[in-house]
Amino acid sequence: MVNNVFPGPTIYADWGDMISVTLHNQLASNGTGIHFHGIRQYNSNSQDGVPGLTECPLAPGDSRTYAFHATQYGTSWWHSHFSSSYGEGCLGPIVINGPATANYDVDLGALPITDWFYTPVSALAAYNAHNFVAPPTGDNGLINGTMVSSRGGKYYTTTITKGKKYRVRLINTSVDAHFMVSLDSHVFQVITSDFVPIKPYYANWIFLGIGQRYDIVVSANQTVGNYWFRAEVQDQAGCGSIATNGNIKSIFSYVGAGSGNPTSSAVSYTQRCTDETGLTPFWNSFVPSGPLTSTELDVSIAAGVDTVGDYVVTWGVNLSALSVQWEKPIREYVSEGNTSYPHSENLISLPNAGQWYYWIIQEVGGTPFEVAVPHPIHL
Repeated sequence: MVNNVFPGPTIYADWGDMISVTLHNQLASNGTGIHFHGIRQYNSNSQDGVPGLTECPLAPGDSRTYAFHATQYGTSWWHSHFSSSYGEGCLGPIVINGPATANYDVDLGALPITDWFYTPVSALAAYNAHNFVAPPTGDNGLINGTMVSSRGGKYYTTTITKGKKYRVRLINTSVDAHFMVSLDSHVFQVITSDFVPIKPYYANWIFLGIGQRYDIVVSANQTVGNYWFRAEVQDQAGCGSIATNGNIKSIFSYVGAGSGNPTSSAVSYTQRCTDETGLTPFWNSFVPSGPLTSTELDVSIAAGVDTVGDYVVTWGVNLSALSVQWEKPIREYVSEGNTSYPHSENLISLPNAGQWYYWIIQEVGGTPFEVAVPHPIHL
């Protein structure tokens, strides 16, 4: 937990602000760090918060302050990039206020959605390694940190007033699950994709991949009552899995509505595990024209038994996997002018400064189970 809450506290800022975040590591025996997802970190790469790449992990008992300029606006999230700890709670939203491409009355803030595992990640990893099985099924899904289950719990409730328009900032903070989301009887006006303002479009359902954010405007124009907000994992390979799929919901409740769970019905949709299409940026983002150099990246999953008999699954980019050295981040090599990067760092060197590159990413065969590649690639 961060500041004793889950999800962690929202970082609020205005476009153009300097953001300062001080992190105290009170874990007993683990390193940590905070990555600010989607933040460009122009001229502030040392603040990117990725242990083994831009920094060493913060040791137990130590503190550090991250500081960077909010050159973008919209919605994102911060999370640990140390091992798998964000999947166990080290995360929270980021809201940077700025212009919007549609009008609204009230900003409801972030609504993070995630899969959840009751068994700690270390135990899951050990079980999978010794029993030669695919990644585990999530036990539940959470909307803003809560859900019902056989253990109890409750649905998260958002209160709205008839006649008002509400901005909702959707974030998928999952480890393994991709969602289609909808609000019964209401249409989404979609205004932002990640940090990109887009020309608004309307949809009953939208797809949220891991790490993605969509800002939507919801008009409270229906009969006063309670309505289900739904998050459904897609029943396709590569989309993840949750045991309670079909009951991952929260409640939007109009002022004046009675108590009790909604009885609203969902609009039908077509199952998919693919991104939204037809997104049009609202303004020219100044991507330069001119000659481009292409590089092909072959992405795959390799699986096998290691030297101690454990079953190991690794992502392969260029058919090899990254294994960082905590004590000597890549940024240290760069600052030293040292190009003897270890092979395990899986580094792709760009030979010419000032040249624009693009990557062709393709999945190649030979995997033990089919897998999609929907998570954003960090460059």
